[in-house]
Amino acid sequence: MSDNWKNKLYFGDNLDIMRSHIADESVDLIYLDPPFNSNASYNVLFGEANGTKSTAQITAFDDTWHWGQESESTYYEIVTGGPKKLADLIQAFRSFLGQSDMMAYLTMMAIRLAEMHRVLKPTGSIYLHCDPTASHYLKLIMDAVFGAKNFRNEIMWCYKSRPQSKRYYGRKHDTLLFYSVSDTYVFNWKEVVRPLSEETIKKYKHIDEDGRRYRLQGRGIKGSPIRSAKDVDLEWEVTNPELTVRDYLDDKIGVAIEDWWSDINIINQAAKERLGYPTQKPEALLERIIKASSNEDDIVMDPFCGCGTAVNVAERLHRRWIGIDITHLAITLIRHRLEDTFGSQLSPYEVTGDPKHLSGAKALAEHDPYQFEWWALGKVAARPAHDKKKGADRGIDGYIYFIDDKSGNAKKIIIQVKSGKVKRGDIATLKGDMEREKAAVGVFLTLEEPTRPMKEEAVSAGFYVPEFFPNKKIPRVQILTIQELLEGKEVEYPRVAPEVTFKKAERKRKGGEQGQLL
Repeated sequence: MSDNWKNKLYFGDNLDIMRSHIADESVDLIYLDPPFNSNASYNVLFGEANGTKSTAQITAFDDTWHWGQESESTYYEIVTGGPKKLADLIQAFRSFLGQSDMMAYLTMMAIRLAEMHRVLKPTGSIYLHCDPTASHYLKLIMDAVFGAKNFRNEIMWCYKSRPQSKRYYGRKHDTLLFYSVSDTYVFNWKEVVRPLSEETIKKYKHIDEDGRRYRLQGRGIKGSPIRSAKDVDLEWEVTNPELTVRDYLDDKIGVAIEDWWSDINIINQAAKERLGYPTQKPEALLERIIKASSNEDDIVMDPFCGCGTAVNVAERLHRRWIGIDITHLAITLIRHRLEDTFGSQLSPYEVTGDPKHLSGAKALAEHDPYQFEWWALGKVAARPAHDKKKGADRGIDGYIYFIDDKSGNAKKIIIQVKSGKVKRGDIATLKGDMEREKAAVGVFLTLEEPTRPMKEEAVSAGFYVPEFFPNKKIPRVQILTIQELLEGKEVEYPRVAPEVTFKKAERKRKGGEQGQLL
């Protein structure tokens, strides 16, 4: 990879990010798995310290769209300044759909797909992952943006497990719309061939003088009988050399992949790679796409990157990558996933849109308190405790679990995040919550500087002494300012065993096959 390149992880609206940060014709491959306008809320489930599923969840995103001022403004921009075919199509959609939720969704997607066409290289490709909710509309938009002549495949990803229905046929496939920018595009079909079956391999039962396996096939010559491959044997080869062909196993690459993929299943509840994020797709799916439609050192972009499967696989396959998401929850999860998966092998990357200074943290808190809270929790590697959008909490914003004794029982750290004025009573409340939750440590994260009475109240809580380190005293109540977090200060607690926050991703070798572990 280029010495001066840093992979990119952006927090923000992907339309704004693409317009502000992504240059024309700079990306080799785009994979996107956008929301489907399913009118549903997708929640992140977090694991408990003992590995079981938790009831703790928060809304990652609401897949619900409504026509409003933003939709109207975007529609106007497409019609007055977008490509003519796209402008004509969007107007036709509106005459048919009206100011509906579906129209709002398609308008949102149309303007973003136009930007993706701009940033793709002439040799680039795009895979739009969708389901039957809106795939028929999206294909028309893709035709308008990329050109019907650049349509390559409608890939059916057929998975094996979904609840059965007695009202309609079981819905067990998603659609991937594969388009290129031009007729000259990367497609490494040999990289994604299906291996030969054991039955086929067994047919290569002969070994030549160089130790290579082969089978014999009959070759007809005018006036001579044609013998089928199964009838050809070594005796036939000796007596009829002119009618015999050696078919070597080494020459067989494999079986070319069709446009329906039934050999990759969805991530089941027990899968090791499952992180609890809604709509998470299996790494094997992204591995096939990235291997086929990009080369090492190419740039892969996922503008709706969620839990980061595309960037994770791109990193493993030695591609450069760009990931964009609109929630700090996703950005935090991706960072943990990359660091857990690759450790010291992780390529340099930078996060844009993440507050780097106190002024940025204050601006985020004013603009969106929920995103500020998720960001602050991410700075200390804590999982959110609840869904802030579903009502008042119990005073606890996040959790960290750790194990520090021979019993293996997890100890709990509770965390509170405050972006406004703070006082001594906040620490007293935290101490009460610690007693109720039976927490070993309580942490108070504050945007404002703590007062002297707050510090005194914290000191009065005493110390926690871990079993493995009897001489180590850890303050039971810790106050950390956002400025201290930005400077690298961490929560104090025993780290003799992995802490439990987000579910950890599998450690993998870069460049290795999917599923290999270190």
